[in-house]
Amino acid sequence: METIEIEVFRYQPEKGSDPAFQTYEIPLNKDWVILDALNHIKDHIDGSLSFRWSCRMGVCGSCGMVVNGKPVLTCATFLEKFAPGPVRIEPLDNFPVVRDLVIEMSDFLDKLQKVKPWIIREEEGSTEEEYLQTPSQLADYKQYSMCINCMLCYSACPVYGLEPGFTGPAALALAQRYNMDSRDQGNRDRMEALSDDTGMWQCTFVGDCSAVCPKNVDPAGAIQRYKVEGATHWWKTLLLPYGKDR
Repeated sequence: METIEIEVFRYQPEKGSDPAFQTYEIPLNKDWVILDALNHIKDHIDGSLSFRWSCRMGVCGSCGMVVNGKPVLTCATFLEKFAPGPVRIEPLDNFPVVRDLVIEMSDFLDKLQKVKPWIIREEEGSTEEEYLQTPSQLADYKQYSMCINCMLCYSACPVYGLEPGFTGPAALALAQRYNMDSRDQGNRDRMEALSDDTGMWQCTFVGDCSAVCPKNVDPAGAIQRYKVEGATHWWKTLLLPYGKDR
């Protein structure tokens, strides 16, 4: 049977050991994705290996890892692609590691809350009232609504790696998703929160976030559109009386 070597990042803080790579030799099954390889290791070779996964369908976003230097969803990346090996699997870059391939994601969740990724209404209507939307209005933001919070874009983003305070690609793309929703009235609140030196202006448009996005959300493009809105907003506040509130 054909085999392949898997080099897995190991970190077990309860043992007081330094991070290191451990090599496993497993069958090279043509039907396996990287996640299958990890599950084989955990089930048949080393039960102490820790990693996150849930749906195995590219929807939950929990199985993101760095495979041979590139952030990917391990449930959507075939093992055979990396033959004859070896395959190196690491936790996502730019995040603290809790154990093995498990990262600490609290910073990302805090940044999501900052952008208020929900529909904001200045006045709520009746609970029986519908907020109708045309197909073209849906198309305006649908691409940005496909984000699954997998954090691959944060792992790929050099700005987030250097400036952890940066709000980051996914959160800014989600802010734009709601700003462009015809039912939402929270653009001004988000603009005030995201126009500081940790918001949209820290993005240098490298584009790595869009290159690794498994859902083609194009967070880099969303941020550039947000910058245009931010510049327009600034000119209005400068030139128009009370422009900030208009």
